Amino acid sequence: MRLPVSAVRASGGRSVAAALLLTLPLSACSSADRATSPEEVRELANGAPAREARQETEDHLRAVVRAYDGDTPLTLGLVAVDDRCVGGSAKEWFFQTGDDMYRIRCHLHVTAWFGADPARIADVLDGVFTAGDRAASAGAPAASVPFGHDDYRGRLVDYYRGRGPNPTGPDTPEPAQISDTSQTLSWDTVRSSARTPVEEPAACADDGPPVTRCLREPASTTVAEVRARHGMVFRLDLGNAEYYTVFKDEDPARTG
Repeated sequence: MRLPVSAVRASGGRSVAAALLLTLPLSACSSADRATSPEEVRELANGAPAREARQETEDHLRAVVRAYDGDTPLTLGLVAVDDRCVGGSAKEWFFQTGDDMYRIRCHLHVTAWFGADPARIADVLDGVFTAGDRAASAGAPAASVPFGHDDYRGRLVDYYRGRGPNPTGPDTPEPAQISDTSQTLSWDTVRSSARTPVEEPAACADDGPPVTRCLREPASTTVAEVRARHGMVFRLDLGNAEYYTVFKDEDPARTG
């Protein structure tokens, strides 16, 4: 049986309408729903606001490293700078991590390794805490040592002088780390029978400024060489400093 022409036309019209409805969500997708392209990530990472924020953040973190080198008994041996900008993901409809909210996000990670004499570890730690005391009395400048003397750190120095027990408690591992919200200072264990040395920096996976940047200064120096030169190694980890973010609803020209 043949359908009337009017019915065929009506049926065809409904098919066209359904197809249009199916394609509307795709055509209506805004830039906020798409992942940031590699080209846009590079363009934003190379823009003046990102470059200025990157330089300011790196200058600050390097100043902290210099404060340890100049104000404490530690001797700087190696600095690692890892800089990375990543683009935002496409719209996350189900498993939301927040990565779809930004166009670009950049962070800088600075780590420094210092040499010290293991026979003087108590004096070295006491010198670090004294530098922290001086910084606190001066109003705690941003680029300074944050670890001053307190009860635990005093007992830590006594422990390494052989004048007191392990401050973390009996039958606990040798304490080899102090930290606050922005810094972690760790060191080779020297009193434990099973020594735990500070590790080498990870090898540079890629280096493609301005999106990725990986520096090891001096480039040929290793943590093992710093240890061989001084006897033991301290590691200062300044963490991930997020210095530049542009959200998808922001104008990057107005973002600093």
